[in-house]
Amino acid sequence: MNEHEIPAEGQDLCLFMVAGEHSGDALGGRLMAALNQQRRGRIRYLGVGGEHMAAQGLVSQFPMSDVAVMGIGAIAGRLPRLMRRVYGTVAAAVAAEPDAVVIIDSPEFTHPIARRIRQRRPKIPIIDYVSPSVWAWRPGRAAKMREYVDHVLALLPFEPDAHQRLRGPACTYVGHPLIERREWIQALDPEPLAERLQLSNDSPLLLVLPGSRTSEVRRLMRPFGSALERLIERGRRFTVAMPVVASVRKLVEEELRRWPVQPHLLEGEEDKFRSFKLAYAALAASGTVTLELALFGTPMVVAYKVEPVMAPVLRRLITSKTSVLPNLVLGEQAIPEFHQENCTGARIANALAPLLDEGSREREKQIAALARVPERMLLQSGTPSQAAAHIVLSYAENGRGWPRPLDLSKVGT
Repeated sequence: MNEHEIPAEGQDLCLFMVAGEHSGDALGGRLMAALNQQRRGRIRYLGVGGEHMAAQGLVSQFPMSDVAVMGIGAIAGRLPRLMRRVYGTVAAAVAAEPDAVVIIDSPEFTHPIARRIRQRRPKIPIIDYVSPSVWAWRPGRAAKMREYVDHVLALLPFEPDAHQRLRGPACTYVGHPLIERREWIQALDPEPLAERLQLSNDSPLLLVLPGSRTSEVRRLMRPFGSALERLIERGRRFTVAMPVVASVRKLVEEELRRWPVQPHLLEGEEDKFRSFKLAYAALAASGTVTLELALFGTPMVVAYKVEPVMAPVLRRLITSKTSVLPNLVLGEQAIPEFHQENCTGARIANALAPLLDEGSREREKQIAALARVPERMLLQSGTPSQAAAHIVLSYAENGRGWPRPLDLSKVGT
């Protein structure tokens, strides 16, 4: 389709979608399913994605594993290949003349692509699904995004205000994917896991979640183990469970040799969410898992460490007072967090101990705060994927100059 033409409703559309890692592929797959439901004409999908997006009709330019890298060191080591993939993806998008481009998370990969598409085809709408953490660090990125992003689809309810404050692109809260899976999660019966773990009232379940990446696990397992050792020395009794992903299980098992207690290792999403339902408290790495725990109302302590060489750099770049997502959603420091030199067994144990005491002031206060998280994240109607699809289609069907105000109140009805 010529870039100056606007497709009529019911006419075929072409969307160019780019995801750079597995979580973005899953998000893109759900978005495409919602797009296919809402659109009365065929949609042709091109771009970059994985198995979830392929299942919904995407023809990927190359395997997504070519660009699914994390961390500055990993990116630097594969920079020549990454840049070849960036340029190749831009060329494919320009040749396709799509009605809209959707970039999904992975800003190190997707944003250079978006900038180059905008330079070469300025009339194509570009939508960014998942906002970069401009509210936490490098806030100047928000204003720069206005040059090549027309609309940001935010997963967190405070992000539209952050983009407005930072002079970023138009931004709409479409909801977190956890909301979409809420019914499935609520339907899970936790009793089979409770029986396997042999839980009892005098030994409540403590979840320990040191992260899903090798670097996180290496840095957090020792202070987490030290915290548990100190709690045991104080006479605390608890059963420990640790949801793990297969990619780090071997490393976790190696680190556990130094621990004073051996946790039950859980694999798979069903057992993970069952354990969230059963947990009395949790110790977690900073990240999306804190939001998952918050939606279950699980009191927690959060910690995080980066490579020592990166710590001074991040201190200069980070502007947010907290890195814990539920704290950001609530707008208050409800959950204690410990970073870098403060991430010690002693400090973590001191914060975790009152959360294990029934009726303690700290425990009751945090439970009350966490109860407010779901109400701040739920949508008026529909699912996050349906809300995101509505905005994508509005741009694809009407172009960058789409003048209508957003109304998501009846999405999905």
